[in-house]
Amino acid sequence: MFTPEFFAVTALAILGPMSPGPDFLMVTRNTLKYSRKAGIYTTAGIVLGLIIHITYSLIGIGLIIAQSIVLFNIMKFIGAGYLIYIGYKSLQAKPHSLADSQFVREDNQIGAFRAIRMGFLTNAFNPKVTVFFLSLFTQVINPATSLWIQVFYGLEIMFFAFVWFTIVATVLSQGMLKKRLVGIQHYVERVMGVALILLGIKVATSTSE
Repeated sequence: MFTPEFFAVTALAILGPMSPGPDFLMVTRNTLKYSRKAGIYTTAGIVLGLIIHITYSLIGIGLIIAQSIVLFNIMKFIGAGYLIYIGYKSLQAKPHSLADSQFVREDNQIGAFRAIRMGFLTNAFNPKVTVFFLSLFTQVINPATSLWIQVFYGLEIMFFAFVWFTIVATVLSQGMLKKRLVGIQHYVERVMGVALILLGIKVATSTSE
């Protein structure tokens, strides 16, 4: 009886991460600015953020967050402020030569903890993700579905998110691509900065509906 539900959740788990948003931009930024490893660490942080959303959805707190204007606004303003902050930092990017470019130097790395933290904060405080999980657990998943199956759905979502963003980090960190971008590295970072700031503004003006 849960077969249609399973395919619906699987489809959303696959397509959800592919939609452009804060997670995609953060993985892209850290991969291009630093390396594949930084992109994968950021991905790990995103998956940890998903655990938060899945946990409160399973225990029913997601509905409270979405219906509480105060809690929802606190979450969205923290998330929006963080995106705008990272965007502002990206706007300060300066040109690099081929010798010292962050695109080609693997020793010039962001720390693992910092990259994970960036991914976690970006995902955990994204109100749109809260709304997504609220809709998933109230409209797609049947209330009669056992807790263990719901946990499986959560793990499935985490798995596909990790796979997708790992693919993104792998593709964007290809040597030929990064070498071609060396000359315009700072422009790429600034464009990413503008995109993050605009996305932060969009998040700040979002609603729970």
